[in-house]
Amino acid sequence: MEELKLGVVEARFADIVWARAPVGSGELVRLCAEQLEWKKSTTYTVLKKLCERGLFQNEGGVVTVLVTREEFYAARSERFVEETFQGSLPAFIAAFTRRKELTAGEIEEIKRMIEQAGKE
Repeated sequence: MEELKLGVVEARFADIVWARAPVGSGELVRLCAEQLEWKKSTTYTVLKKLCERGLFQNEGGVVTVLVTREEFYAARSERFVEETFQGSLPAFIAAFTRRKELTAGEIEEIKRMIEQAGKE
């Protein structure tokens, strides 16, 4: 995956692909015309760009996912923590919780995630 960022429009397009893949390129053109008000050429231009970046593949008129939505955003999050907090997840959580109070449910969910990670 070449670049770990998507512009707003690219993200909307990627969400369409992630939700429908595998999807025929003709169907993708129709969906983009309907949801993004794009012309066929715009759809193919953005598709080509995201294929070159390693997110999707367009072979035989069928668009498939090479990197899932979850994998993409997990990698972006990892890079953000690396670049901003020197890779320290505790430092990120400390900064995050200074500005936003966690609910009891969020705290329990985080505890479960930590316990599960410790078992792996």
